[in-house]
Amino acid sequence: MRAPTPQPSLFIVFGGTGDLMREKLLPALHRLHRTGQLHPGTRILATARSRDFNDASYQAEAAAWLGRAVSGDDLGAWCRASLFFQSIGNGQEADFRSLAKRIVSLEKEHALPGNRVFYLALPPQAFPDTIQGLGAAQLNHGPGWTRLVVEKPFGRDLASARDLNQLVHREFQESQVYRIDHYLGKETVQNLLAFRVANPIFEALWNRDRIDNVQLTVAESAGIGSRAGYYEQAGALRDMVQNHLTQLLTLVTMELPGSFDADAIRDEKVKVLRSISPIEPAQVIYGQYGRDSRLPAENAPPGPSYREEKGVAKDSRTETYAALHLEIANWRWHGVPFYLRTGKHLPQRLTQVVVNFRRAPLSLLQQAASRRTNALVISIQPNEGFDLLFDVKAPGQGMTLQPQRLHFRYAEAFSELAEAYETLLLDILAGDQTLFVRADEVEASWTLYAPLLAAPPRIHPYPSNTWGPPAADVLLARQHHEWGACE
Repeated sequence: MRAPTPQPSLFIVFGGTGDLMREKLLPALHRLHRTGQLHPGTRILATARSRDFNDASYQAEAAAWLGRAVSGDDLGAWCRASLFFQSIGNGQEADFRSLAKRIVSLEKEHALPGNRVFYLALPPQAFPDTIQGLGAAQLNHGPGWTRLVVEKPFGRDLASARDLNQLVHREFQESQVYRIDHYLGKETVQNLLAFRVANPIFEALWNRDRIDNVQLTVAESAGIGSRAGYYEQAGALRDMVQNHLTQLLTLVTMELPGSFDADAIRDEKVKVLRSISPIEPAQVIYGQYGRDSRLPAENAPPGPSYREEKGVAKDSRTETYAALHLEIANWRWHGVPFYLRTGKHLPQRLTQVVVNFRRAPLSLLQQAASRRTNALVISIQPNEGFDLLFDVKAPGQGMTLQPQRLHFRYAEAFSELAEAYETLLLDILAGDQTLFVRADEVEASWTLYAPLLAAPPRIHPYPSNTWGPPAADVLLARQHHEWGACE
């Protein structure tokens, strides 16, 4: 359970001038301050290689960043009171010793107890030097607690993930490490377990006897934008399947833990990963977006294909779409197909889980029934909530059935939901690791996908603003299924 109010601490952000700080972390920290969830004694120290800032100039710049993301007339005052800057220079040992001195100075000046968060809002290649620098400067422990936050990706394959874990564990204990996947901060993701525990009507059906198939979709309507340098080295399997989609899969399919303790939950997630049957190349479809096949609007030419994006090789074999069929070889899920898909330039941006229930073995209304089975649709973004799909008799003569749905949305039932980063930052400050990825979980996930990464992918082209290549539909048709929901 999350502590009601985090303790006062110093929140140190590496990459303090980067996009993640400007667009996510700083606005989230300010909103936590505005809602009274951030301890008033909390201070933030941004650090970056830039030598262009001092405290005053950084505070002014940060207030301008905040003004573009949040509203309020206290932005400048909050920045001046709470936000500081220290250059890390070239990241040499002397630079980290200077950082350590500044940390001690700020803690003394603001009467802080020595609780520290080190947030690596950095590209992955900068992780090793930063972690080693923290250890060399003895910043891996302090007068209070010390926590290290690592943004995904956690490696790019099994070998690099193991290397990263070994490096982290040389300087920090696993209990200090928070590997952050922002999808796990979504309210609906957190509610998946509560939904099953609190509603036995669904938990009683949550098995191979009642569920026909499960579909997980993470769809993005945008292309790669300015991320070609990263995406050409990653692709959809590394960028989305190995982390976001796999995390969702474990939360949907895990056994209920004996308690809501962080390690009890993460133990069950690892068990699921280790129960997934080996995935053969024939169970995976890769795609790459082309130009939009629709007629363009006036003065709005169709966007480029992936290979026409700036920074992408003209003969690129990088996948922007991936669909997988996998199965979990345990008692609860044996024989149930799980379908995962993700892609760029799809018709809409959404994250959704569709649980399709089995049809009755014999139905007196078979001719009147709709083609769609009963289904539970879990919408994670952009409109978080649940839908239950079922058939009813249409009014009038005859026995004609029509599909209908029961509809629930968090925004309609509750006040505005917290952003994912707000939830996760509070958990870091409170010392709750439940929504963070453990070392063995990272390695189990990469182990699952290692054979696919080693096999050259066959790329199927698909037009932008479609739901991917036709081969992805064939993948399901082999089992007499088709993609559902996404309405």
